[in-house]
Amino acid sequence: MEKRIEELENQIKDLLNDKKYHQIRELLVDLNEADIAEIIETIDNKEDVVRIFRLLPKDSAADVFSYIPVEYEQMIIESLTNREIGQIMNDLYSDDAVDMLEEMPANVVKKVLAATDKETRRDINSLLKYPEDSAGSIMMVEYVDLRAYMSVSDAIDRIRQTGVDKETINTCYVTDAQKHLLGIVTLREIILAKTDENIKDLMTENVITFHTLDDQEEVAKQFQKYDFGAMPVVDNENRLVGIITVDDVMDILEEEATEDIEMMAAITPTDQPYMKTSIFDTYKKRIPWLLLLMISASITGKIIQGFETALSTYVILTAFIPMLMDTGGNCGSQASVSVIRALSLDEVEFKELPLVVWKEMKVSILVGATLAIANFVKIMLIDQTSMLVAFVVCMTLFVTVVVAKFVGCTLPILADKIGFDPAVMASPFITTIVDALSLLVYFNVAGAFLGI
Repeated sequence: MEKRIEELENQIKDLLNDKKYHQIRELLVDLNEADIAEIIETIDNKEDVVRIFRLLPKDSAADVFSYIPVEYEQMIIESLTNREIGQIMNDLYSDDAVDMLEEMPANVVKKVLAATDKETRRDINSLLKYPEDSAGSIMMVEYVDLRAYMSVSDAIDRIRQTGVDKETINTCYVTDAQKHLLGIVTLREIILAKTDENIKDLMTENVITFHTLDDQEEVAKQFQKYDFGAMPVVDNENRLVGIITVDDVMDILEEEATEDIEMMAAITPTDQPYMKTSIFDTYKKRIPWLLLLMISASITGKIIQGFETALSTYVILTAFIPMLMDTGGNCGSQASVSVIRALSLDEVEFKELPLVVWKEMKVSILVGATLAIANFVKIMLIDQTSMLVAFVVCMTLFVTVVVAKFVGCTLPILADKIGFDPAVMASPFITTIVDALSLLVYFNVAGAFLGI
């Protein structure tokens, strides 16, 4: 499939150079909207981007528009007439329109809102007022609503009349005159029922809903739990104000996963694609964390300076410092990543901290013992140092693993408890803390057994 898209990209670029626009239009008609958006992203010339967009059939232009990156959306908006902008905005689903406007400069937003009709502008403004990353900010207002007193025949007529512009008609929402949510009914239930049955006899009253201010991450978790295709969003008075569909949740999951990965790597999260982020922006996202970690890592240097006498007496001890620090950091990272994932999936709560620690301690004893024995054999056969030094190193390794697992499993849970993102307590911070602790253990064990 990717090869076919690449061939089409080259073909369209050649047709653009030859100004064969009619042939380009014929190619675009048969393509999926997401594939057209992918092709548009490969076009560098602004005029050609707008030209291709204008060649699209009216019924697919808005769908293509919702797939392309915001910089291309802005490029197109700035080149279209008010009438063309109005057509696109009226055809866009409300959540896609809001996502676009949130990234646009104020002058472009003003132009877009001025070109839209009153109803569309009202829907967009109502969504823009909700906090970013809340259920209200990602919901859409295009849904099918029915009344409890309707017959199945009346409900089908209403779906036919209003369903054309809705995101989904698979689930319909039953409300009263004040928009209070009374229940839901699926299209399957409506079609299979007798035409004279009432909707109130078919609807499910126990409806799982989101509040407009619920965090989008919680929204994604609930979708994963209940496996619904769409879920309603209500306000403080249980009035239906919108719905969230599973395609929006997929975007949330990608966004949250990306944010966690960046936090675990000590990078300030960004919503820009890697290749679209400037060098200076990338620098700004990374340098604060690197400075913090560099300064905190100086603690290990101070510890080494404090034991210079011991190291001068047993110079061989220096050779094992990198191995101890790396092993401790790796063990701590394994524990922290496992716990962070468990927290994100709601598999672990703060009250289960003792159970988590107890499990990791048992794992650490097995891992530490295995690594210590393997390291002892390696030191005796390859490094050929004294048995006492080998014992000191391996004892330190065992204790370091236990300490690292303890730190790695507790810090993310504690961070989550006090309201921080547990992903912050991942590899960089865990490694820095464990490095310092492993050195303290190393030199104290060496002092106890080697008399230094």
